[in-house]
Amino acid sequence: MGYLNSVLQSSSQVHAEDGRISGGGLSQNGKFSYGYASSPGKRSSMEDFYETRIDGVDGEIVGLFGVFDGHGGARAAEYVKHNLFNNLIRHPKFISDTKSAIADAYSHTDTEFLKSENTQNRDAGSTASTAILVGDRLLVANVGDSRAVICRGGNAIAVSRDHKPDQTDERQRIEDAGGFVMWAGTWRVGGVLAVSRAFGDRLLKQYVVADPEIQEEKIDSSLEFLILASDGLWDVVSNEEAVAMIKPVQDPEQAAKRLMQEACQRGSADNITCVVVRFLFDQSSTNQGATTPSVSA
Repeated sequence: MGYLNSVLQSSSQVHAEDGRISGGGLSQNGKFSYGYASSPGKRSSMEDFYETRIDGVDGEIVGLFGVFDGHGGARAAEYVKHNLFNNLIRHPKFISDTKSAIADAYSHTDTEFLKSENTQNRDAGSTASTAILVGDRLLVANVGDSRAVICRGGNAIAVSRDHKPDQTDERQRIEDAGGFVMWAGTWRVGGVLAVSRAFGDRLLKQYVVADPEIQEEKIDSSLEFLILASDGLWDVVSNEEAVAMIKPVQDPEQAAKRLMQEACQRGSADNITCVVVRFLFDQSSTNQGATTPSVSA
């Protein structure tokens, strides 16, 4: 479930009987609206988590959005959802050097999760695709294969890279650390894990790092919206298709639901979680993304 600060935003949340959930809200300053939708899909268990949070840091209204796709159980994804952004906004350089604060928060969260896992027999891990809105800056950070895509000037642009073991630089990094990559239905680290960076994964930690790649974008009138989603979407929908599909949908919650439903219809075999953030520059249109606070059943 997303963390919702009712002081800084209006928001709503809707549950469906099949495990689907959606919601959304509007930032207090009217600069962006957001929506999310999440479904177990064909899976009997749910290992996807998300965070949609608006907070105040040093007098700035800050947007924090994330999608976390767990493997080996839900523990790692749930831990990252509850701790990553808390660690980030408490970082002393969050405003002054946001990129280094993000890198430190990823590392610290990973270390603390691994410490908490000492009594566990199973080895859980999680991807993370996060977007931080600070002033006129959008900072996207990721580990793993959850992906961030923006629509700028009508074009779909990936602002994160899927971390796969068969990428030349990732494979080299793993082999330099003494690991190996082999084919086992797909390319896998140690024949086990299909992503090359993640939180957790204690037994593979020497090779599967939680060092995020961070990309910064300027928030201006050419930046229309952002999509964060787990691979349950991206396995069956291309970046360009996703952007074209929701470009006319002004309400970001409806946009997120549209993506989730399309992934289901195309037969995605995984959990599906989508977060959409729409940037608002025409102040007369800001109410399009607003929703009335309500309590869900």
